[in-house]
Amino acid sequence: MFHILLDGCHDVELQGVKVSAPQSSPNTDGIHLQSSSDVTILNSQIGTGDDCLSIGPGNSNLSIENIVCGPGHGISIGIYKSQTVRRAAFSKTQNGVRVKTWARPSNGFVRNVLFQHVVMNNVENPIIIDQNYCPGSGNCPEEGSGIRVSEITYQDVQGTSATEVAVKFDCSKINPCNGITLLDVKLSYKNQGVWSTTTN
Repeated sequence: MFHILLDGCHDVELQGVKVSAPQSSPNTDGIHLQSSSDVTILNSQIGTGDDCLSIGPGNSNLSIENIVCGPGHGISIGIYKSQTVRRAAFSKTQNGVRVKTWARPSNGFVRNVLFQHVVMNNVENPIIIDQNYCPGSGNCPEEGSGIRVSEITYQDVQGTSATEVAVKFDCSKINPCNGITLLDVKLSYKNQGVWSTTTN
């Protein structure tokens, strides 16, 4: 269920969008994109019980700028190439900027993604790559995700984490992440330093 769905859209600009749904409402993605290209989303405020923005398969050349997210599950990217997220703010969300792929055999890639000038306020998982996504641990084989994740850059990400582990890279054992860059990332937990974890 999506509030706004862009499916097979090209040369689109969304500006000044406001989405509001209770934090307890499941599967209420704010804006979902799939099979779309040259899409710009600007100056928008999204609060939901699921992803504020979800990027599905078949997209390219997306620009997302000046987004306020919360409550919700953050910005989630599935299969994608060439995306920029600039000047986003997350407040008390489950995730901040997330790359998410299912833990099952598949084809595709997430590459050439830039997250820049991002502010976190008490976010549970500020920076996360989860290639072993399997909610409820149902119907997911042991092989891991076939999606290739590469060339992901996090630049100027600052603020506070709601947990001690602020950066988590849980990558596929079949196709480990590569080309991951963190520049000027400053996150804290209760005025103390934070941990990062990396798998594959």
